[in-house]
Amino acid sequence: MYQPTYGTGASYETTEAPRIRRRRRPATTIALAALLTLILVPVTVDRLVTARVESRTAEAFQEGMGTPARPEVHVRGFPVLTQVASGALRRVDITAHDIPADGSARPLPLSELDLRLDGLTRSDDGSEARARSAAATARLTYRDVSEALGLEVSQGDGPGRISADILLPLGGGRVTVATTVSAASGNRIAFDDFQIEGGALPAAGEAVLDQVFEQPIRLRNIPDGLNLRSVTTTATGLDARFTGRSVTFRPDEAPSDQDL
Repeated sequence: MYQPTYGTGASYETTEAPRIRRRRRPATTIALAALLTLILVPVTVDRLVTARVESRTAEAFQEGMGTPARPEVHVRGFPVLTQVASGALRRVDITAHDIPADGSARPLPLSELDLRLDGLTRSDDGSEARARSAAATARLTYRDVSEALGLEVSQGDGPGRISADILLPLGGGRVTVATTVSAASGNRIAFDDFQIEGGALPAAGEAVLDQVFEQPIRLRNIPDGLNLRSVTTTATGLDARFTGRSVTFRPDEAPSDQDL
């Protein structure tokens, strides 16, 4: 390289400043970021809409059924936003606890109710909600069944059987009785095939027990259109299973106009 010389003989070397190269963001990175935005924004909006519908539905169900706590509500399917816009939810699952049974001579509350609602829509005036089809399981504890019958009952020896131990007055000993539970019309639990399994029961006692088991117990707070199909016994209580079509939730039970 040329080195200029100045009077004293000293020499100086000239250099060029290095060029700073700017790194350009690849077009693929920009496209990916834009794509993620297009995906994430609708998903976030859909989740917000879903949470709002679930919250409002839980609130309406709690008020209509008189439960002490809000039920768990899950709206299934994605996207929910388009379901709400169309006025129909494909599937809604509801789990409620401690549903009272007011207005009955022998109230039998539901300790838990699991509902699956398919094709949930609302009427034009928003006064009711209706499911195209539905299935439900109601659970009843032996404690509540005992209070309704006036006898201490527990799971029996055979399928669908419950038993009760009765202490006879005046040192008459203990008598074990058993009966079969089954589904009856009108969403009622019937008691059939009453038998004395242990001990001897006086004729007067048999007459009293006949009256206890003769009248079925109707289950309250069941949405219109659900029909009792079967009753089974478990270690903790009874499971009552329902199915139905065109199941209706009226004013207080229905989701609001803004939700469907």
